[in-house]
Amino acid sequence: MSKLRISVPFTDEQTITSLKAGDQVTISGTIYTARDAAHKRMAEQVEAGEKLPFDINNQVIYYVGPTPAKPGEIIGSAGPTTSSRMDKYAPGLLDLGLKGMIGKGYRNQSVIDSIEKNNAVYFGAVGGSAALISRSIKSVEMIAYKDLGTEAIRKMEIEDFPAIVINDSQGNDWYQLALEKYHN
Repeated sequence: MSKLRISVPFTDEQTITSLKAGDQVTISGTIYTARDAAHKRMAEQVEAGEKLPFDINNQVIYYVGPTPAKPGEIIGSAGPTTSSRMDKYAPGLLDLGLKGMIGKGYRNQSVIDSIEKNNAVYFGAVGGSAALISRSIKSVEMIAYKDLGTEAIRKMEIEDFPAIVINDSQGNDWYQLALEKYHN
């Protein structure tokens, strides 16, 4: 396990392939937010042959529905959403060029297979650490689906966002590796 600093969007395939399940990372750069309703709408747009509201190629989506910001703050609570809720949409977005996802919890096997197939990565953010995560968010701009409220798509600039590589581009699963290590 390593502690690494990475930048997004991903501009270098080597960065993704160098990440290993269990690596602790801090992420800086641009990410996008989307939860269940936004994923459903993006899938409908793709199915209809419409353009997505942002260029998904080499991007990272953070599964979060932030609360409104208090006066003088950039964003409210911004803790991760359970990732399995997006599992039915993730393979399609990965096939379109998405390279990273941030959330919490396990991914199903079709998502893990798609991560490997598309040379992508899934990061885990620590649930319950929304205040810490919020400090990593430097700016927020709502860019699509305003009618979805907290589930609207936002563009975020982040700095030193803490995460752990859960599923790497070689198909490794940190949860599974940790269980095997513990039981042996």
